[in-house]
Amino acid sequence: MADKHPTARPANPRFSSGPCAKIPHFTVDMLADAALGRSHRAKIGKEKLAAAIEGTREILGIPADYKIGIVPASDTGAVEMAMWSLLGERKATMVAWESFGAGWVTDVVKQLKIDAEVKTADYGDIVDLATVDFDTDVVFTWNGTTSGVRLPNGDAIPADRAGLTICDATSAAFAQDLPWDKLDVTTFSWQKVMGGEAAHGMLILSPRAVERLENYTPAWPLPKIFRLTKGGKLIEGIFKGETINTPSMLAVEDYLVALDWAKKIGGLKALQERADTNAKVLWDFCDRNDWIANLANDPATRSNTSVCLKFTDDRIQDGPAFAKAVAKKLEDHGVALDVGAYRDAPAGLRIWCGATIEASDVEALTLWLKWAFEEALEAQTAAA
Repeated sequence: MADKHPTARPANPRFSSGPCAKIPHFTVDMLADAALGRSHRAKIGKEKLAAAIEGTREILGIPADYKIGIVPASDTGAVEMAMWSLLGERKATMVAWESFGAGWVTDVVKQLKIDAEVKTADYGDIVDLATVDFDTDVVFTWNGTTSGVRLPNGDAIPADRAGLTICDATSAAFAQDLPWDKLDVTTFSWQKVMGGEAAHGMLILSPRAVERLENYTPAWPLPKIFRLTKGGKLIEGIFKGETINTPSMLAVEDYLVALDWAKKIGGLKALQERADTNAKVLWDFCDRNDWIANLANDPATRSNTSVCLKFTDDRIQDGPAFAKAVAKKLEDHGVALDVGAYRDAPAGLRIWCGATIEASDVEALTLWLKWAFEEALEAQTAAA
């Protein structure tokens, strides 16, 4: 079997969906100003944490009366904190169309045992939010990292809703439009679109969410790292950089560097345009080749960050094995790392196209995708 692979190569083969690629031209020297060996409660630590909060507000255009906190355990910790602290006051609606959303369903229905309606869609599809009762508390992902499906907008969320909206936006923040007036709780993690390091989550609360926190006490005990109130009042320090547990000041510095890069290139609009451009390279590639397709069935719901692809050639005999073989060939040649589909998702590839990725690298990758597909197909035939 001739190994006539392409000559052009992605300059950066890191297409992982989390932790994602660092900002372009990143070097560890950029982190030289990190407050290493200093307490996060010292003046310098508090200043850097506050800068991370306000930099987030500036780039994302978060309203001034919304609270932004840095919390433990990445996006997962932020979502769990919100659900454990806010749910139970009224009926909930759990909306899921991929594995992480399904995980939130399990937590609410089986762990918290809240009265909840569950609405699901298969991978590649999305739940119609017009069918959701927003007088209940609604928990949903904005962008399904493992399915490549996102909400096109928040038009179905009414302004006069009685319930809270709790939105896991970890693959959407800094890449997609988030309508803050429609979102009461929003969470994300640094290691997604901004290419930050792991273990830190962001929790963004609307005034309505704060009102719920100060007027409702859950029936279950709350672990220390979930507690957002004391004596019936919001712990304001959490939203000024006084974190619940010890943060990594190296990771904080890394996030500050990424925020500074985002500001220099033109802010949120520039970040969105980069992601759109990257994703379109893959969408156009799929349009030109009938053996590969976007997992998202409706073009309006295609993610511009976690682009999920499926193989559609009738000659493929074992879909999961074939997809793994393609991903392995790409990794073995050092042109695409960590691009296999998520373990619970349909067999295929998952290629990160967020703002820290260069379009030229995605273009080069498409040449290797075609090569790896042909090589895997030839290997399958030879083994038959």
